[in-house]
Amino acid sequence: MFSKSNVLATLAGAVTLFLLGFLIWGVVMDDLFEQYVIGDSVKEHPDFLFILLGNLFSAFAMCTLYGKWARGAHSARQGAEFGIWFGIFVGFGIWFVQYATTTIMSLTGYLIDAIVEIVYYSLTGIVIALVYKVTSKGKS
Repeated sequence: MFSKSNVLATLAGAVTLFLLGFLIWGVVMDDLFEQYVIGDSVKEHPDFLFILLGNLFSAFAMCTLYGKWARGAHSARQGAEFGIWFGIFVGFGIWFVQYATTTIMSLTGYLIDAIVEIVYYSLTGIVIALVYKVTSKGKS
């Protein structure tokens, strides 16, 4: 769980989640999602420390699960596939529950976000897999 590969992949994954998250939701998709917001509960000034901590925990969970799931076969394709499944879990699994229990966004907003989540986690999965590939001892 705290192997060199897992720790380095966690750091790379956390940075990827943070930067991609800012780029996707903070820059590219910001205006698009405004039309789907029902109850605006977004802070005017987000606490980046907690965003970074959340990304670190998410990356650690992803890397630990990926390490067990990949069984030593590390490639960009393997990472993308893992990330797609992780994105489906978050994008459709968690967001459908959010839609059913909150009034944050419309269903259309959640569906768009689910697709974006799959891309987001797929790219992160690729980074994680490549770090595992480089840092694993002769297992790729």
